[in-house]
Amino acid sequence: MGTEIRLDLAGLSVDWSKNQRGADHGFLFQSDDRRRVALEGEDWDDEHHEPLQEMAFIRPLSKVLPRLELLGHTLAAARFEYEEAAAAFVEERRMLQEMGTCEELPLELMSFDEFRAFVARDSITDLDDTFSGDLSEEGKRRMKGRFADSSLTGRVPAFDFEVDGYSERSYFESLIGFLHPYSTLRLLAANELNLKADLLWRFGPLVSNGWAEEGEFVGDVRRTQTFLIATEGRSDTRIIKRAISILRPEIADFFRFVDVTEGYPFTGAGNLVRFSQGLARIDIQNQILFVLDNDAEGVSAHRRITMSALPENMRAATLPELSRFRKFRTKGPEGKGTADINGQAAAIECYLDLATGTESPAEVIWTAYKRELDCYQGELKNKDSYTKTFLNCGLSIAGYDMSGLMAVVDMICAECRAIAERGFISRFETQI
Repeated sequence: MGTEIRLDLAGLSVDWSKNQRGADHGFLFQSDDRRRVALEGEDWDDEHHEPLQEMAFIRPLSKVLPRLELLGHTLAAARFEYEEAAAAFVEERRMLQEMGTCEELPLELMSFDEFRAFVARDSITDLDDTFSGDLSEEGKRRMKGRFADSSLTGRVPAFDFEVDGYSERSYFESLIGFLHPYSTLRLLAANELNLKADLLWRFGPLVSNGWAEEGEFVGDVRRTQTFLIATEGRSDTRIIKRAISILRPEIADFFRFVDVTEGYPFTGAGNLVRFSQGLARIDIQNQILFVLDNDAEGVSAHRRITMSALPENMRAATLPELSRFRKFRTKGPEGKGTADINGQAAAIECYLDLATGTESPAEVIWTAYKRELDCYQGELKNKDSYTKTFLNCGLSIAGYDMSGLMAVVDMICAECRAIAERGFISRFETQI
């Protein structure tokens, strides 16, 4: 009979293989998600009076979701995949109906938004998973449960003669199984109860029965799926790297940084521009995000980078504008005052907790006039002190205001999702 390995969410299988590992799903998990779980069924360890256990990866869908999106499986990607599948399905259903080999089901299918709502309407745990072997028409209708209405399910792009099941849950699984497994998970995540459910990749039985080696099952993202974050300087890299590890540990393995232990090779916005142009010319395949300061030089450099038509695996972004920067203490030739430092002086240090690190209030000093932007470039006074305080504080950072850094991390994640999303759609297009 062999041994199956499945990727399950609360008992609903989104992918499976028999007698071999099949698709690698290890990157959906992190190393700490690898542990022993109880075997399916009623297998019992009589000596220890507990269920038998095997190795698996297990992680709540809520913590898998940000990993799915950094792999390119966003709602926009799911929409593209669904609409392509629906268009192809309508043509095939029309052809089969003309040949008389397919029952008269509607040619007008659900829109993506309707399908998205349909998938997330019920939590998986609410679906009946009681086995039914009654193959009569009435038995099939009872088995399908809330999905027995063909006027609804007939508008899903899944061939009726291919859709099968032994329970309400398994029938639902078949109905939505035409999408990529990760697109399916992304849509199921719209239901809050599903977010609480565990995603389980149980590989222990496959290894125990000799169909695979334990070394085939490794957690954490693969190098080709990571993003290289290139910044203007050493401080930027150190601050952003630490902020991600504190604020988003569930996806920290997705990000790589230029090695700064021996000094930073691309200091300054101008060098980062030249670095980006060089990488674009040699057609490097890594996913890369260039992060520039939200100051005059960063804004200028961002314009130059984006004008050079980066390939789809690269993007450039400035640090996000914040409302708290609109009235910031400043000092210049005309004395002290307040000004909007967005786009003029908001380097990475400004996103730290500016109530720590120095006794004097945070202040920007205007330095040089940028003729091409018709504005002054500014620099945060005592910026090294703010950086040192952040880098040296404990991991708990109790009382430390992380809101500015959270905005930075959110921006980086959004830009990286866009890179991955475009990559998934491009790969999907080549398969059509």
